[in-house]
Amino acid sequence: MTTYFIGRYAGTVAWIKRQPITIDVYKDNFEPEDIKAGDIVIGTLPVHLAAAVCEKGATFVALTLDIPKEKRGLELTESEVIESNIRLCAFDVKNKVIDWAQLH
Repeated sequence: MTTYFIGRYAGTVAWIKRQPITIDVYKDNFEPEDIKAGDIVIGTLPVHLAAAVCEKGATFVALTLDIPKEKRGLELTESEVIESNIRLCAFDVKNKVIDWAQLH
């Protein structure tokens, strides 16, 4: 089992390093082909990549923050990340292709 942290912002990397979690691999870009069943992927991923993690039998843990509107898209410091109520939330994401016409 390998635990990955996917993130490019210094504030979130600093925060995760202070947590009682052993991260085996830090990456700023995600490649689903690296993931194996039993792995843990922590970070902020587009939903289709989170689904790819889950489809491989790995666990996706979202790095979740409540970022104020005026700070969205900006580099946050570790203090700002903490002020944004950072937390880890596990999700089981499934990919399901739909027929748009059936939704209406």
